[in-house]
Amino acid sequence: MFVSYKWLQEYVDLTGITAKELADRITKSGIEVESVEVLNKGAQGVVIGHVVEREPHPNADKLSKCLVDIGEGEPVQIICGAPNVAQGQKVAVAKVGAVLPGNFKIKRAKLRGEESNGMICSLQELGIESKLVPKEYADGIFVFPSDAAVGADALELLNLDDEVLELGLTPNRADCLSMIGVAYEVAAILGRGVKLPAVELRENGENVRDYISVRVDAQNDNPLYAGRIVKNVKIGPSPLWMQARLMAAGIRPHNNVVDITNYILLEYGQPLHAFDYDRLGSKEILVRRAKAGETIVTLDDVERTLTEEHLVITNGAEPVALAGVMGGANSEVQNDTTTVFIESAYFASPVIRQAVKDHGLRSEASTRFEKGIDPARTKEALDRAAALMAEYAGGEVAGGVVEVNTWQPKEVVVTITLDRINQVLGTAITKDEVANILTNLQFAFTEDNGTFTITVPSRRRDIAIEEDIIEEVARLYGYDNLPATLPIAEATPGKLTPYQAKRRKVRRYLEDAGLLQAITYSLTNEAKAPMFALEAAAPIRLALPMSEERSVLRQSLVPHLLEAASYNRARQVENVALYETGSVYLASGEHELPNEKERLAGVLTGVWHAHLWQGEKKAVDFYVVKGILDGLFALLGLEKRIEYKQAKREHLHPGRTADILLDGKTIGFVGQLHPVVQKEFDLKETYVFELALADVLNADVEEIRYAAIPRFPSIARDIALVVDEHVVAGDVQKAIVAAGGELLKDVAIFDVYKGDRLPEGKKSIAFALRYYDPERTLTDEEVTAVHEQVIKAVEQQFGATLRG
Repeated sequence: MFVSYKWLQEYVDLTGITAKELADRITKSGIEVESVEVLNKGAQGVVIGHVVEREPHPNADKLSKCLVDIGEGEPVQIICGAPNVAQGQKVAVAKVGAVLPGNFKIKRAKLRGEESNGMICSLQELGIESKLVPKEYADGIFVFPSDAAVGADALELLNLDDEVLELGLTPNRADCLSMIGVAYEVAAILGRGVKLPAVELRENGENVRDYISVRVDAQNDNPLYAGRIVKNVKIGPSPLWMQARLMAAGIRPHNNVVDITNYILLEYGQPLHAFDYDRLGSKEILVRRAKAGETIVTLDDVERTLTEEHLVITNGAEPVALAGVMGGANSEVQNDTTTVFIESAYFASPVIRQAVKDHGLRSEASTRFEKGIDPARTKEALDRAAALMAEYAGGEVAGGVVEVNTWQPKEVVVTITLDRINQVLGTAITKDEVANILTNLQFAFTEDNGTFTITVPSRRRDIAIEEDIIEEVARLYGYDNLPATLPIAEATPGKLTPYQAKRRKVRRYLEDAGLLQAITYSLTNEAKAPMFALEAAAPIRLALPMSEERSVLRQSLVPHLLEAASYNRARQVENVALYETGSVYLASGEHELPNEKERLAGVLTGVWHAHLWQGEKKAVDFYVVKGILDGLFALLGLEKRIEYKQAKREHLHPGRTADILLDGKTIGFVGQLHPVVQKEFDLKETYVFELALADVLNADVEEIRYAAIPRFPSIARDIALVVDEHVVAGDVQKAIVAAGGELLKDVAIFDVYKGDRLPEGKKSIAFALRYYDPERTLTDEEVTAVHEQVIKAVEQQFGATLRG
């Protein structure tokens, strides 16, 4: 909302406060003033001149030689290039010595051999934007009204000595989308009164009902519709002061009738529309929902197809306006218009918002209807517009108003106590101070023993509950005056939940291990969504995706991590180790929200570590990644409950992939990418893993118990077992642990051998076993007895034999 400082002074006394000071006060009260624009862009020395004579330049076809009276004795000769300059015009003249915007100084000059003593200016040359200049003067000079005094300050007549405040309004403060609304706000801030415009309406002896009738079929969408007839209007330019105010507010002037409707929109916040009565084609106005497929050509000369969700103003048969948004070209006010029907209405916000969305037509009028206007001022604004048309368009106002009014005003009453206000704000505001604030806001109220009963005016649609009143008191009392107080309550130190603490521990461990955290998109395409997913689910598509590449919610973190690795490799970063914790989304049924589950995933490729001085390099392989995961499970106290089981998964190498099981339940996988997938992502040998993080972090873990370092020696025994090729080494290890009992403290695989020395279909697995008792020294006999139990167990379960 652009607010003219000079215009605002007509409603509120601003004596003693500058525009910048006012902007600061408004901002501190809760409405941000985004800027204060000085309309005069450095111009000075520009006066009103009268073109006494005009003749073609003798040496240039496109120049005119003008004799101009500037109120300083003899007229001066000025060479002008404007195509519309003519004898008898009142124009803006920059005298010799004047300065125009951009520090452009006017000097005496000769143009094609003829002397020029000044410059006849267009509005653009005085600093007004081209889009705001009236169309008839867009390519030439601006012509002032004939009663403009010669020698008067042209900048003052154009209101360029004004300053404009740009308010950044939030959606709840639609009351300030008008000059009167801003006046109420400023008056409340300054503690001053509001002077509303006087409406002096003179009606002729005719009855408006002899000209027009109104019927509303869609009364829920349009509970209030009113109209007046103004006849014998003469279309022409609006008064210069009105044009200047419209341009300061960012609206281009058109003609006196249209400008008056725009002026009332800015003054009252009430959109109006003026119809050419003779072009309506009937004596009836019918407001209804549009019929499916019905069309209208709007004022921008675009034919628009309507639906039953749109509200239209019709002449009883065909639409003449898209209600609250834009008028129709078939009833537009034109230069030959003599009778005008003025519409003032209250339309429900949803139906206007739907039309704006469907047709992409957002206007000053629709913006106000969307956010909500004050129905109490609908007819007052109509009367003000009719009075102005009578005054500035020479019209005669027919007696009476045609209207359909089913609007039922709902009085909003809020009750609040002084103690409640002070409790929320932490203040000690007195009863009189609150009463003074409510008086400045012009809220009607009663007070009884510290309890305020407040009747909210209809212009303040944002006030409904006691918290709204508290906010009004706070902002007008002054946010800077609110004390900085701590809440009086039992304080408890903040901390992470156990789940959050474990998740942070996981991240720190992986970063310490050499992986970098990545954050990738939650959206992918339909082909990549199911890749690597731990659980099969139907894809979840977005209703309005920005692109097909980001149209489906992900079911695994791995695909995007592979994209990140590929991106780095394309930029010569060969060694990549990334991890991510994030959510995947699994469909839970039609019209149901998806299940959101947290995952931990990683991707590693290239060299894991290199000691160049020693000439050593270690590339990433399956056991590097498994070792990282083993360390993570050990950190979380789960190492004895984790099992790796060889598996075949789509998109992973069939011989280098394992499922990860926690207490027998699959919680993830680790493995090498399938060569085809590696090629697809332009990667070399690459390993990935993904875990159901919630399952890992929510697993019950026994408290850590510390044991003393053994004081007695241990005994180590190695065995090499020949088993069938299909036997899993991990299963053999489990059998050894079970058979070894309490004395067997550690079992580790240190060799697997397949070769010529073994029978076909056989392999050798070598284990290192360590026995000890923390309370005493073991004898060879005790260890041998247990060791023989171990050997007997693997012989019986796997048919193993000791390798000689």
